[in-house]
Amino acid sequence: MELEVLDIKGKATSKKAKLSEDVFGVEPNEHAIYLDVKQFLANQRQGTSKARERSEVRGSRRKIRKQKGSGGARFGDIKNPLFRGGGRVFGPRPKEHGFKLNKKLKQAARRSALSLMATEKSITVIEDLKFDAIKTKSYAEFLSNLKLSDKKTLLVTNELEKNVYLSSRNLTGAKVVTASELNTYGILNANNLLLTESAIAVIEKSLS
Repeated sequence: MELEVLDIKGKATSKKAKLSEDVFGVEPNEHAIYLDVKQFLANQRQGTSKARERSEVRGSRRKIRKQKGSGGARFGDIKNPLFRGGGRVFGPRPKEHGFKLNKKLKQAARRSALSLMATEKSITVIEDLKFDAIKTKSYAEFLSNLKLSDKKTLLVTNELEKNVYLSSRNLTGAKVVTASELNTYGILNANNLLLTESAIAVIEKSLS
């Protein structure tokens, strides 16, 4: 698969980028995608919810009233879950929501996600991008030149371009990552995937 390489102004250059069929042209594995996205979202959860149970609530252990003769239900101490301020029954406890996935499965998921984007013609290849200064306006103009101002975009660079990254942070729907940070959720969450020329080689090396 070959794509035109665009410059920062959105105009086609004389160069062509060849995308490997082993990475961008595989049969998508939907179950692998599901597991990888599920793991990513699970890892975002803090898992710090905590409620005090009966043994943790502050209060007297004295029996509120005698066991029999009142005509009402039996009660223990003031920490009974039936009372206001009492402990909670089976309340949430801190836990780790993340789980492990095999490296090969995660690679298959990323290949599947990239192939889906390629099938939908949602991949754009651009020349390596560098900004002299941190300017949100510069990144906004860059997206406008590509006619992607109103879409969610993910720009993948070979290595961290600090000025480019900081220039994109204030724009809604615009995200910049390095090729080593690329994940299945990030790929599928974007409407358009922008790949720099040098990033393609890194992606193909890590996934082939």
